[in-house]
Amino acid sequence: MTPRVIRETCHLPGPPDLVWELLQRTDTLIHITEGWLSFRPLDLPDWPDTWKEGAYRAALTGPLGIPLGLQILRVSFPPPRGDTRFIRDQGQGQMARLWDHLISLTPEGSGTRYTDEVAVEAGWKTPFVAAFARAFYRRRQRRLKALVERSYRKDK
Repeated sequence: MTPRVIRETCHLPGPPDLVWELLQRTDTLIHITEGWLSFRPLDLPDWPDTWKEGAYRAALTGPLGIPLGLQILRVSFPPPRGDTRFIRDQGQGQMARLWDHLISLTPEGSGTRYTDEVAVEAGWKTPFVAAFARAFYRRRQRRLKALVERSYRKDK
């Protein structure tokens, strides 16, 4: 089956350096996905404070604590293109054979243009997983925007 690509973008009211710093922190992922997805590390006692390039195995849990199986997060930091920086998770798991997520950050005025682009492939479940991904990333961006606003006010 052909992967479905979901792309969500928003403006964040903080400079790219602040957003980049927040996205390096594993507690940011935990916060912005809270209530919809949770990731429990399987190979480490806890997540590192900041993401490093590499593969991380996690037990994935969905809404209402529904177990979704093993998820592998493959974190990388592709080279910047101009002023745009990237974080990529070439993930896969039991729920989706492919979950290739690219985050891009580009300066925009006094803030940041933030984009989530994810390709998902889950066999016959692909349309359902893609619909979930669209709603998930919209909510995730709202939570990230609120976090950036709080952090930016604190830094001023």
